[in-house]
Amino acid sequence: MKKYAVIVAGGSGSRMKTATPKQFLLLNNKPVIFYTIEVFLKAFADLQIILVLPAGFAEDGDLLTDLSSDASRIQVVAGGDTRFDSVKKGLEQVKEESIVFVHDGVRCLVTTALIQSCYAQALEKGSAIPAIPVTDSVRVLTAKGSQPLNRDLLRAVQTPQTFRSTIILKAFEQPYRAAFTDEATVAEAAGFEVFLIEGDKRNIKITLPEDLLIAENLLASGRD
Repeated sequence: MKKYAVIVAGGSGSRMKTATPKQFLLLNNKPVIFYTIEVFLKAFADLQIILVLPAGFAEDGDLLTDLSSDASRIQVVAGGDTRFDSVKKGLEQVKEESIVFVHDGVRCLVTTALIQSCYAQALEKGSAIPAIPVTDSVRVLTAKGSQPLNRDLLRAVQTPQTFRSTIILKAFEQPYRAAFTDEATVAEAAGFEVFLIEGDKRNIKITLPEDLLIAENLLASGRD
């Protein structure tokens, strides 16, 4: 089946405390998002990438495609004001029945193995949402203070969140709601059941300066 990866890279560098959006920061002399693009290109020879960048970063998109191993499989589109809007703009480029991956551009340590596992499950069940066990003790705030939660019942959600196109395109016909924190919540709000799949603890989201150092070390040790 046809495969599309909507790679969303619309974030800013606010938590990085840098004027450069984090997806364009250098990691081993290449932009963070370069590694994300390359692993999706490697995962499937017939996969098409829809790269969603902030408005005004078209030149950066051109540089990324030129740097990639297969520019012919990358389409760059401008994002929107919210993640929901950006994903929707990417999904508008999906014109045929397919499996669609939606991935955070700054999760540059995703592996081909995880991508391929998500594809296989989405093909079978309709969706695949990578998630990993929560290892810290966690508490929920209440009117009286806080109370502990059973971490054995909790999972931290990752990307690529993967769906049959018939599910995710229909789900994104809804108006935006503040409760939409990821694509799984959008799909559930549209009445679709979502299915978890085992994620990868190395599949971190580059958010803080120290994450770049972690990513550099993990890339050096190999990720596949």
